[in-house]
Amino acid sequence: MPSAGHRPIAEADGGPASPFSAADRRRLSGPGLRAFAAIADQWGLGETERMRMLGLPGRSTYFGWLAKARAGMALTLPLDTLLRISAVLGIHKAMRILFTDDRTALDWLRRPNDGPLFGGQPPLALAANGTQDGLLLLRRHLDAWRGGLFAAPLPALDDMAAPIGDGDIVWA
Repeated sequence: MPSAGHRPIAEADGGPASPFSAADRRRLSGPGLRAFAAIADQWGLGETERMRMLGLPGRSTYFGWLAKARAGMALTLPLDTLLRISAVLGIHKAMRILFTDDRTALDWLRRPNDGPLFGGQPPLALAANGTQDGLLLLRRHLDAWRGGLFAAPLPALDDMAAPIGDGDIVWA
């Protein structure tokens, strides 16, 4: 039995089952696409990388979406596109937490990485490979790193941190 306030998954128009109604997708689409565009600008992404991250919409479709989002017009993105945007937002947030400044984060994103997930390619190559899995793998990697798992030490990182001493222990 659904909990109070929980709506059914199927859309009212008889469309395919979706965790977001058309109204939810419409509400999230404009702000989500504007946030994606701002992050893509900050990361210096080209048109091809942007469209791959969004699931390879047609060029005219992509620019139509962007024009509507920037003008504040009604826009309803596909669920796949919204999930991809969500992954990009999560990647961006994780990099802001993990790195001391935007330049360092961008260098990490664009620099070849010998970690098992990347195989010598930059993390951006995984994010912009056109698959939702690439974006989600990178997001999960960064989330695990934030949690203290899954990452090799950064060169010279230990040299920058002071050793933990007795004064660092806090008892609540």
